[in-house]
Amino acid sequence: MNDLELLRTKRIGVLCGGQSSEREISFRSGRGVYEALLRQGFDAVIVDPGPDLPAQLREAGVEVAFIALHGGFGEDGTIQAVLDYAGIPYTGSGVLGCALTLDKLQTKRILLAEGLPTPRFRVVTAASPLEADVAAISAELGLPVVLKPIREGSSFGVSIPKTEEQLIADLAALLDTYGTALAEAYIAGTELTVGIIGVGERLQALPVLELVPHREFYDYEAKYTKGLTDLIVPARISEAADREARRIALAAHLATSCLGVSRVDMHLDEAGGLWITEINSSPGLTETSDLPAAAAAIGMSYDELVLEILRSVLVRM
Repeated sequence: MNDLELLRTKRIGVLCGGQSSEREISFRSGRGVYEALLRQGFDAVIVDPGPDLPAQLREAGVEVAFIALHGGFGEDGTIQAVLDYAGIPYTGSGVLGCALTLDKLQTKRILLAEGLPTPRFRVVTAASPLEADVAAISAELGLPVVLKPIREGSSFGVSIPKTEEQLIADLAALLDTYGTALAEAYIAGTELTVGIIGVGERLQALPVLELVPHREFYDYEAKYTKGLTDLIVPARISEAADREARRIALAAHLATSCLGVSRVDMHLDEAGGLWITEINSSPGLTETSDLPAAAAAIGMSYDELVLEILRSVLVRM
């Protein structure tokens, strides 16, 4: 019996929805995965994780979990810890990889420790005087600057203030909502993302994908509204930049303990330098998502991509 035949004997619970701000997007990813599994003869059921997830899994007869959750309580290691405790093997990264990559500050610390490029940054808390933080950000990082929550996904809360007045307003709003914020040097240039799939000998970086949003930046609306972003693959960059982007994406995936699937976001600056901005341990699998588009560029269908991610379960069986 081969690996996929073994998984065909199991009931697969597609975990989607959840309690994060990305709930609706997670449902879209989960529905796509669920339908792909059914098309390929798997026994699958959708599970929307609630407070008593172990009971939900028992009632549904789930033996294997395909995680299609995004954001907190799904991509931060919490669900992975519950599944580990329940003895249910699951797709993708474990507790450590998820916890590290959802936390943008910890991600940056690891990238710096590994010698991987990431934009300069400053952490801001609500406890410090706003005027002092604004002055420090302007002096250290310049304007425009990227402001983002430390623990969020799908560009929730992200803004790019261009003036000091806008910086004051945006930073105050971000701190009021989240209590802490990350200010990051703005990198002018080309926005890129590299999908990573596979385990062991199957580990690979997918073709580099170039993002051209029709909005100010690749925000929530641009990510999940059809027609608001052009996904260009392969990216319109040099062969040397393409090789380097895939190299550092793989290195970042491994350095942050990701497994099975991830997406590494980066910018190519006007001087040819690459800068990693974020790592996503549970990339979107919707009809407008980056990962399926990058997989399609090597002739991998959506269904085949789902199977490749599903194979990551086997390391826990």
